[in-house]
Amino acid sequence: MTEISIVDRPTLDGGNRYYSLNRAPLQATPLVKLPITAFNAGGWLKRCLVLQRDGLAGHLSEISPWLVKEGNAWVAPDGLGQYGWEEMPYWLRGYARVGYVLRDAAMIEETRFWVDGTIGSQRPNGDFGPVQNHRKGFRDLWGQMLMLQVLQSWYEFCGDERVVPCLTRYFQWQLALPEEQFLKDYWENSRAGDNLASVYWLYNLTGEPFLLELAEKIHRNAANWRQTGHLPNYHNVNIAECFREPATYFQQSGNPADLMASYHVQDFIREKFGQVPGGLFGADENARPGHDDPHQGVETCGMVEQIGSNCQMTAITGDPKWPANSEDVAYNTLPSAFMPDYRALRYLVAPNMATSDAKDHSPGMENAGAYLLMNPFSSRCCQHNHTSGWVNYLESTWMATQDNGLAGLILVEGEVTAKVGDGTEATVRTTTKYPFEETIRLEVDLESPTEFPLYLLIPAWAKGATVRFASERIQAEPGRYVRLFRLWNPGDTLTVRLPMRPSVRVWDQMKGSMSVDFGPLTFSLKIDREYREVEGTSTIQWDCAVRAGADPAQWPSFEILPRSPWNYGLVHKPKFKIFRRPWPKDDYPFTLESVPIEITSFGRKIPGWSLDEYDLVGLLPKSPVEVDTPIEAITLVPMGAAHLRISSFPVVK
Repeated sequence: MTEISIVDRPTLDGGNRYYSLNRAPLQATPLVKLPITAFNAGGWLKRCLVLQRDGLAGHLSEISPWLVKEGNAWVAPDGLGQYGWEEMPYWLRGYARVGYVLRDAAMIEETRFWVDGTIGSQRPNGDFGPVQNHRKGFRDLWGQMLMLQVLQSWYEFCGDERVVPCLTRYFQWQLALPEEQFLKDYWENSRAGDNLASVYWLYNLTGEPFLLELAEKIHRNAANWRQTGHLPNYHNVNIAECFREPATYFQQSGNPADLMASYHVQDFIREKFGQVPGGLFGADENARPGHDDPHQGVETCGMVEQIGSNCQMTAITGDPKWPANSEDVAYNTLPSAFMPDYRALRYLVAPNMATSDAKDHSPGMENAGAYLLMNPFSSRCCQHNHTSGWVNYLESTWMATQDNGLAGLILVEGEVTAKVGDGTEATVRTTTKYPFEETIRLEVDLESPTEFPLYLLIPAWAKGATVRFASERIQAEPGRYVRLFRLWNPGDTLTVRLPMRPSVRVWDQMKGSMSVDFGPLTFSLKIDREYREVEGTSTIQWDCAVRAGADPAQWPSFEILPRSPWNYGLVHKPKFKIFRRPWPKDDYPFTLESVPIEITSFGRKIPGWSLDEYDLVGLLPKSPVEVDTPIEAITLVPMGAAHLRISSFPVVK
């Protein structure tokens, strides 16, 4: 017999016996992040990881001087040497997990070199890694915060017994640092929430009381992300990464105001700069008053960090808001940051962009330089940090529950394997082309019949969603979980149907503009484009560098230029027609040639809407726009497949 219920959140009761829960006095959380070894990606997501491995992520050491091993400060016993800041651990944080998921022996051995070197660099006082000072007398610990995450995932992968004592000694050193010298530099101060999360990770393993004292010290000295109507700074990556610091500390304080502060940051930044489709906000590198049009972009780093933050917020709260935002960013913004072979990427991506060239578009964009060019050599933060994007998303798809079950949060193709119920290992195998189709088949594989709860999160947009199991048809509720508790047998199957229909969102605070959705996908005008190869090393920014001996001919950069009109508005009350196309043979659906779905509708050209003085898409005209141009059929494609795109549409009469 199956006990079926519809719940807002997984239960806080039970105490999962198999995965690292919050120890008292930390607050219980409804979900528990699974180790990276639990996941086996499939379908298009696996293809993205393979492309990363075979592309820039897997071969970055060929062109990046920060990954040169000789003389590298990350493996120096005295912490001195070259290249001792964020770049190597940024890269390794994602590279390693891609290697673990793909079971790639060469990637795992490369990871081992850097892990061995970092652990071997630990000094008698507990400090490890590079001694980095951005200001005299103020040690910058930001790079170490990234390396802590690398060591955590390494421990989850292989159980290396050196990791726990290494982190314990390091945190003892942090606790002993004078308060006036702790977390005072800009980056470490803004991003101290990462440090805090790592302290809790270790506390949940060891229960050492001093770690809670250190956590209070970190929170006390971190940037204040609890302000009302203002933020400590407006750097787009800081916001995407650091808004969760108060919610992280809520686990210790138990103060609901800390939890709500993280929600308030999200609401605030989206009200001021986020009236755009694609899951993020228009900040370029730093958000500026008066620059909120959809032609403002967001860093690839911001996409990566938003998905990572959403994963942590999901575990802490169980709120469907966070997986929904991860889907929005992952499907509609992240893929368009890369060339289809993942051998080049761009720093900034905007919802409305009709060119992706090597020009300097400042001050229309906040950044001065060739920040729209697809360039493997440029923008050294995103060049290294992009590696974590898809594995952050993968880790957001399934989590363990307090009642020894599993929660499917994003039902993408692949497998998850975890201990459930009485400790039996269960594999849930998902077969689907979601988000490009609405039917999802799940098969439960077990060694023997086992009783446990399975939670399935139904997206808020999925009106009419159903779950079929055996002879039962369950009417699900959008934005809530279906909980199925039963004695599961090997080979049990379920079918989830998430009906997708074209719909529009009207952005009242963005001049009445409109965007088009189909399930979790948002659509863009299909713009014909030309890829023009250029020599990328001549356009890199002042703080970027190229490894000696790197061959730019092997790593081309590309301008992407429009070859069809883009200045269309959608007609009032548009009608839509869906066209299905064959699934791509290479399993990669994020190009104009390979998208398995298109939508046709009707629009009119807006003659006065053109590129502005900075060669950006001009400011959105206020809707409705009166024009006398003829109504034309237009084709819309998923945003994530559109390197050039118009996704925020004016409405035309």
